[in-house]
Amino acid sequence: MNTCTEGIHHLGLTVSDIAAARTFFVDQLGFTQVGEKPDYPAVFVSDGTVMITLWQVREPLTAQPFDRHRCVGLHHVALRVPNEAALAQLYERLRARSDVSIEFAPEALGQSGAQHMMCNVPGGIRVEFIATE
Repeated sequence: MNTCTEGIHHLGLTVSDIAAARTFFVDQLGFTQVGEKPDYPAVFVSDGTVMITLWQVREPLTAQPFDRHRCVGLHHVALRVPNEAALAQLYERLRARSDVSIEFAPEALGQSGAQHMMCNVPGGIRVEFIATE
């Protein structure tokens, strides 16, 4: 069967604090800022494979955080890391941050042979990191 799509071009995320989210993706994960739209406001970041657009929520003080059990929408973003050693190093860096909430430390992803971890990062986004090697 032929598909009519070719993968994700970008993923748009609404965040409660665009500056904190941008700083996290750029400084902590090594993404590059590839654009912005100050009047929206939005910032576009990329790791060279995927682009994530970060959009500032209009009223951050009254915005409701996403509840994966009660809301329709993005459950989480899953980002691949090179290997289990990189996942372990990232976990150590993230758990030392006061603005990151670790949901669970690296563990086996079922019987897949992969390892993964889950956390909530600045801006209010739930992110999974996965090492398949």
